[in-house]
Amino acid sequence: MKSMRGAWGAAVVVSVAVVGSVVAVADGGRADDGGSLAAHGFVALREVDPTVRQDIRYATDRNFTGAAVPGYEEPLCLLTRPAAQALRRAQRGLLRRGYSLTVYDCYRPQRAVDRFVRWTREPEDARIRAESHPRVAKSRLIADGYIAERSGHSRGSAVDVTLTTLGGQPLDLGTPFDFFDPLSHTDAPQVTGPARAHRQLLKGALGEQGWVNLPEEWWHFRLADEPYPDRYFDVPVGSAAVRP
Repeated sequence: MKSMRGAWGAAVVVSVAVVGSVVAVADGGRADDGGSLAAHGFVALREVDPTVRQDIRYATDRNFTGAAVPGYEEPLCLLTRPAAQALRRAQRGLLRRGYSLTVYDCYRPQRAVDRFVRWTREPEDARIRAESHPRVAKSRLIADGYIAERSGHSRGSAVDVTLTTLGGQPLDLGTPFDFFDPLSHTDAPQVTGPARAHRQLLKGALGEQGWVNLPEEWWHFRLADEPYPDRYFDVPVGSAAVRP
């Protein structure tokens, strides 16, 4: 899926598999909320590495839907433990070079993905289109691959992330986060100079720790060796989800 200004994403699910107390989605159906993610090894990133800044846009109105997204009860980054540890390793290396990571989104429940899909069927908003998808009609966002009916974020080992200075100043990455446009492609030839260098720095630093970049979105990475490659969870984002 692709994204736009600030922190946006998408995805839908298919068949219900109840694993322990958590409802997971497998190919073929839908899931309700249920249980805790802790039993499946999910953790709060701040417990693994509090130095990674968090700007969880979907828990606010600063995203392409214009409102807080269902399923985000708290502005937290939740991840599978292997993903959180891999992000920590990348952060350690970047800190030594004078940079830091800021995450826009981590685990994303299926209900949030469903909301993104519904949003594409709603009337255009001129302001949001100008900020998020100026060259792509809203009605084309799914067909053109910018919003998907299922998201790797719902598997718990994907992040939307950017680079900042050690003081938290955002670096130029060429486009905003969640910008549905070819300019957001990591290797877009029109993006040059410092913005291109920053994209390559981010891609390289995460790639060294097992993260794979989505070529269409400079900010989106998934853990190559993710523990749940075929499950899509729908537990709301909040501290209760990872409480032992």
